[in-house]
Amino acid sequence: MRHDQGAGAMQCGRPGFTLIELMVTLAIVTVLLVLAVPSLQDATLNTQLRAQSNALLASLQLARSEAIKRNARVVVCKTADWTATDPACTTSNGWEQGWIVFHDCDNDANRDTNTCPGGTAETVIDRHQPLANGFLLRGGGNVANYISFKPSGSTLMTSGAFQSGSLTLCRSPPAFSSAGKQIVISAVGRARICDTNPLTACPPASLAENCQS
Repeated sequence: MRHDQGAGAMQCGRPGFTLIELMVTLAIVTVLLVLAVPSLQDATLNTQLRAQSNALLASLQLARSEAIKRNARVVVCKTADWTATDPACTTSNGWEQGWIVFHDCDNDANRDTNTCPGGTAETVIDRHQPLANGFLLRGGGNVANYISFKPSGSTLMTSGAFQSGSLTLCRSPPAFSSAGKQIVISAVGRARICDTNPLTACPPASLAENCQS
């Protein structure tokens, strides 16, 4: 009887992965994943920081242009009730809770309901919802609670002093990251965004300008 052993011999001779080769491959894949995941997380964080800082920058630019157009004082202030029919400014907590842009008829940087001509409410021009959970946006000194634009487009405190400063956007604990953004406002009313130097806490101990252009 004739037995054809050729097919079996070819099957036995096919190359395959050894256990060692498989372990090496898995080790390489693991290393690549370890390297890739932080990069992906950093990219996602940078995208979120950029989007949220751009939102405040857009509101500041709108307020400045409206002040010039209306020939009147326009204010951006933080608010705890941005969805309300008559939202009010607040001096509590940070800018991460949301903000409004409004025509400030009596130049007091507070949104009132009866101080415009005819006893009408100050017009809300724009409003912004709270930032995503886990982010803080804090202003230091002159910009802790509001930014007020004159008809010339420059910024001025209600006291009459020049208004300038910076707001810092960062990831709050426990998901703290040393990356952050600062929105810097000059006394002529122009705002810009820049990267912060590596932060050691959020909010940082000092809210002074700490930008990397």
